[in-house]
Formats: sequence, C-alpha cells, structure tokens
Amino acid sequence: MSVPSVSRGAPGAARIDVERAIAEIRAGRPVILRDAAACALVVAVDALDAALATLLPPATTRLALTAPRLRRLGVATREAGALAFAELDLDRLATLAVDPDARLAEPLHAATSSERGALELMRLAQALPAAIVAETPAAEGAFAGLLGVELADVTAYRRDCAAALRIVSRASVPLDGAADAEFVVFRGGEGLRDQTAIIIGKPDFAEPVSVRLHSACLTGDLFGSLKCDCGDQLRHAARHFAENGGGVLLYLDQEGRGNGLGNKILAYDLQAHGFDTYDADEALGFEQDGRRFEFAAAMLKALGAQRVRLLTNNPEKIAALGAAGLEVVADQRVMGRRNAHNERYLAAKRDKAGHLIDLDRAPRANGRARSLADPSPL
Repeated sequence: MSVPSVSRGAPGAARIDVERAIAEIRAGRPVILRDAAACALVVAVDALDAALATLLPPATTRLALTAPRLRRLGVATREAGALAFAELDLDRLATLAVDPDARLAEPLHAATSSERGALELMRLAQALPAAIVAETPAAEGAFAGLLGVELADVTAYRRDCAAALRIVSRASVPLDGAADAEFVVFRGGEGLRDQTAIIIGKPDFAEPVSVRLHSACLTGDLFGSLKCDCGDQLRHAARHFAENGGGVLLYLDQEGRGNGLGNKILAYDLQAHGFDTYDADEALGFEQDGRRFEFAAAMLKALGAQRVRLLTNNPEKIAALGAAGLEVVADQRVMGRRNAHNERYLAAKRDKAGHLIDLDRAPRANGRARSLADPSPL
C-alpha cells in the first residue's frame, strides 16, 4: 500500500474558525462576524425564524443582497447593498431574497464590510446569497455564546485553502472503458469539500498533458439528466484520454456553477417557468459563474503538470489555468448530445458566457444513456 506524502501540520486557527462558521451557517445557526470597530450577528435568510428574529435589534438589522439580486429587484447596480427595515417581517424578507417578481420598496444602502463579509460566508456555505446582518459596536459579552469569526479570515479563506491543498489518498480504480485509472483525492482548495483527480493511462508529465476540469453535476453525471450535457462531456473526456495516450480528469465539487445542489434545484424550478440557466441564477442573486479554478491549477501542479492540453468549451477555464501559471498549449472542444431539453441551455452558454459551442456539430440524442465505451465524436 502506498502512503501519500502529505503535510501533517494542523490547519491554522483562522481557517478552523471560518470552517466552523461555514458549518454553523449550513446548520441554520447564527454566527458573529468581527471587525476592528464592530461585530455583527449574521443569519442565513432561509434559516431565519421567529425565535431567531428575537435576537435581532430592528434599528441595526439589515438584509444584505448581492448585485445580481438587487438588479432583479429593479436596482441598476454592480455592487452589493443592504436594505433597512422599520420592523422585521419574515415573509417580506423571504420575498426580497428569492421571489423573482419582487420589487424593492425599502431604503437601500451601500453594503458595509460586515455585510459583504456576510455574503461571502453565504457563498462559502452554499446558502442563498442573502444574509440578515445586525451590527453592533464591539463589546465584551455581545452575543455571548455564539461562534465568532474574524472578517479578515473570511475574506482570506478561499486563497488560504488553495495554498493548503494536499493529497490525502490515492488508489487504482478501473473504469468501464478506461481500465487503467487512478483516483487521487485532495483536501483543501474549496475548503470542506474533497476534490478528485483521475489519472487515466500513463500520461507523460514532462510533456503537455491532456486535461479536463469537470465540475460535479449530480443530475447529469449520475442520473443522465437531459437538461445539460455534463454527463456526456465527462464520459467522452475519460474515453478520449484512454484512447489517446492518457490524461487527467479533475472532478471538482462545484455543483451548480459553484452555487451548490440545493440552489441549483431552485434555479431549475425557475427554468421550468421560462428562465434560462443564467437568468435563473441571477434571479436568485448569484453571479453568472461562481466557480474558481486556482485550486484546480494547484492540483495539476501537485501531480507534476506544467503544460496542458485542455478539453473544454469554456474560455474562462483556459484563462484561469494560464493566470495560475500553467501553460495551455492547446484547447479542444468536447461536445455533448443536444436534445429538446438542453438546446436552450447550450445556446445560453454560447451566447451569454462565450462558451465555444457549435450546436450544428453537437450530435442529437437518441434517448438512451451513453456509456463510456460508446463510440461517438469527441
């Protein structure tokens, strides 16, 4: 049995505090966000109930919202903001956070550093991008008993996680159509979520290595959803590596373009009512694409890759690897099948996000799932 060579040092106290705060937000509990001059109680909007509301001083409690959500509410802005209330109405707060038809009537203020930090906590926790924030002067005993975290640590968390990336396990896992495959599991990068590199065949890391960055898609990868082309792209890339000298497939836990599975399904419901994939995310308050790929570059470097041939339709992935210090010597398209359910999705990726998709080249689906060994064009 091979034992990975990894750092045994414990993560820094700052990173531990942020990860505990992420867990508290995901569990629906409030946390305290501390800055030099003030502290703030932060609650996820979808966790707020009448009991939690009693902790909030109405005079200093505001609803922090992202710029995309404010634009949906009718405000022309590129910056996050916060809404003030004379009194807290839980139904109104929920409406302002998620109702696609809601319009703004409350006073809008520029977001404070605490409110921007609260929105970053929501993003890290993959909660809805809306936060209840009650600011108060920093004082001994304020909000006693609640978990506290420093604003500066929340802001630095993502960068620190990428720097702390490490291999925790690896083993041979033969795949259908790619029997020579090794799974290498990393911890770090996106914090509390493990990430996986699948080395297929025997790529020569001294030469440019074929690579695909594939963000996890439960509905498409596992269940064969017809709403996207993710499962096809995953299997086509793995088969291509097996048949063409090997490669590395990074399977990244960034469901729903980084928004998380629960929010992805909320967006799917909006799509069922006429929104396209990007409009649905913006209506919920998310940016066009919440993913980052710096940690993916760190994974490739840890495996020994310096130059890559990237299988992607997404120019952002090409740019991100280049910015992280990898040389992208070539890029190649990887097409999934189109069908009546995903044609609008594919067109939106092409037209709104600049994905390099030629719909005329995409083969038509025949209604059955495709295995890794199925013959089809890349």
